[in-house]
Amino acid sequence: MQDGRFYAVLAAAGFSMKAVFVKLGYAAAPVEALTLLAIRMGCALPLFLWLLWMARERGADRLSAKDIGRILLLGFTGYYLASLFDFFGLETVTAGLERLILYLYPSLVLIFQVCLTGERPTARTLQAMAICYLGLGVGFVHDMQLAGWSHEVLAGAAWVFASAVSYALYYIGTGAVVQRIGSMRLAGLAGSASCVLVLAHFLALGEPAALPALPPSVWLYGALMALVSTVLPIYWTALAISRLGAAQTAAFGNLGPVLTVFASWLLLGEPLSVWQLGGLALVLFGVMRLKPAPRRPAPDRTGQPRPSVAQPGRRVP
Repeated sequence: MQDGRFYAVLAAAGFSMKAVFVKLGYAAAPVEALTLLAIRMGCALPLFLWLLWMARERGADRLSAKDIGRILLLGFTGYYLASLFDFFGLETVTAGLERLILYLYPSLVLIFQVCLTGERPTARTLQAMAICYLGLGVGFVHDMQLAGWSHEVLAGAAWVFASAVSYALYYIGTGAVVQRIGSMRLAGLAGSASCVLVLAHFLALGEPAALPALPPSVWLYGALMALVSTVLPIYWTALAISRLGAAQTAAFGNLGPVLTVFASWLLLGEPLSVWQLGGLALVLFGVMRLKPAPRRPAPDRTGQPRPSVAQPGRRVP
């Protein structure tokens, strides 16, 4: 099928299933976050290498030492730290709340961009961010009611928020290298680097000797995370962007939190309450309002237009 909307929906569905697979892995056996993440990244490494092979181009620019350093830094923040923090958080929070928190990363990107550029956010942007965080608060009440206002949920939510911060930093960093390297090539390189970092972390501080004793279901969910929720969505996103453009493809990312909430309800038995649906609706509405109407930037003192602040997309791997 050549319709880019088909690939955009597939990508949103694949990304949305990641939290569900993590929760299923935790339910299948008493496995630690680092161990489950290592299984995911171990299975994903050859797939990221496949992405690199798909993205090969004759005459492509050779990577400089600066490029390699940036790729390693992106792999560290985007797929290593963000994934590790997210897996820690999913030990105690529901998949639905995890997706709501991660979906705040566009607002974090805007905050970081304001800090870097010194541009003041518009009233529309501030209003959208307030709606996002109000929705998060509403969804958070749902999880706290289920857990009896426990410290574990607070800690888990903090881990997931740290994951969103790390991914927002990764998102900003990609702008410095994606035009030179290409999105598919960058995803393969940064993903491969993150896999190596996770596996090195696991070999140093984890328990590799415990891997053979894990039930096959844990390995199955790790492989599904690698294929369905990591590498294939990146490939599908690239196909969608080539047919629809980045803006229209990013709009389909709004399906992600909705799909996660209903998938966790169907597959994990997580309760679906009015609080959760209300928080989801507010976060989605706020993120959609984060994209301002296009306007011509005001000239600076030299008479030249100021560079506009790039607006973040809405995709959470």
